[in-house]
Amino acid sequence: MKVPGQDRTRVLTAGLGLLSLMACGLSIGLGYASFDVTAAWRDVLAGKETIPALVLLEIRLPRALLGLLVGFSLGLTGAAMQGLLRNPLAEPGVVGISGMAALGAVGAFYSGIAGAFSLALPLGGIAGAFVATLLLYLLAGRGASTTTLILAGVAINAFAGAMTSLALNLSPNPYAATEIVFWLMGSLADRSLSHVWLVLPLMLAGWGLMLGAGPALDGLTLGEDTARSLGFHLGRVRLQLIAGAALAVGSAVAVSGAIGFVGLVVPHLLRPLVGHRAGRLLLISGFGGALLTLGADSMIRVMPIRPELKLGVVTAIIGAPFLFSLIWRLRREG
Repeated sequence: MKVPGQDRTRVLTAGLGLLSLMACGLSIGLGYASFDVTAAWRDVLAGKETIPALVLLEIRLPRALLGLLVGFSLGLTGAAMQGLLRNPLAEPGVVGISGMAALGAVGAFYSGIAGAFSLALPLGGIAGAFVATLLLYLLAGRGASTTTLILAGVAINAFAGAMTSLALNLSPNPYAATEIVFWLMGSLADRSLSHVWLVLPLMLAGWGLMLGAGPALDGLTLGEDTARSLGFHLGRVRLQLIAGAALAVGSAVAVSGAIGFVGLVVPHLLRPLVGHRAGRLLLISGFGGALLTLGADSMIRVMPIRPELKLGVVTAIIGAPFLFSLIWRLRREG
């Protein structure tokens, strides 16, 4: 016999997935210049190297695909971190992964490798994310409590922020420092399909690890002791979720810079629709994150502002009031 809640979750997941694909298609067609998407696709399929085909393959399509992938990673990881830490204010940056990924990319900027090697920037960000994972494992240990995990994340974030500020302070070239600052604001512009192919396998691996921990997250909502009694090895679950977050968020930060609040806002908006089940929320939050990211990026491109706003700035403007209202509601409930 089917459970009605599961049926609603499947319908919601399918609906959000379809909306995400539609938003991705809409993103391809949007821009400050007129663009015939149908003609461009015809040229691509015919193998013609026309200007519309190049614009589609080199500018519009990579940006839309990265919006889908980055948003899905941030939304999914936000739901996973909130379920793991059982904290409604948790998001992908709380365990230091986003900060260290940004530091790795800043290191590529600062050393000059980014100018000589086009993929040095995303590779540096991914390396920073894995360093954060290693530090978490060393600081928190395999059987660490949730509180210890949060404290380790605070320490890693503090270190990453200090080292990023140091790199900006010591930068011998003011233009390089400006470029770093603008990159840290977050954007999907000027990316290519090579960035998509670089991060896609890593993101898929991270998604698989986090989605596989869904049943354990449902058990954790009842407390750590209850989750253990249900047969879940909490040390293994934490390691699985942190590794998944490192792969997914580290890859996202590596190609888009710091885009905040997506992993915080989306799970809160969608959680009531799944009966506050942490496991069911994962996939739904992923599609919700993709929708929010693609929607914000599309709004940037149709606004009459040149140069266009940075995506991270827009998501912060959207997310900050939401965070204030959330804190106020939690205070009243407390």
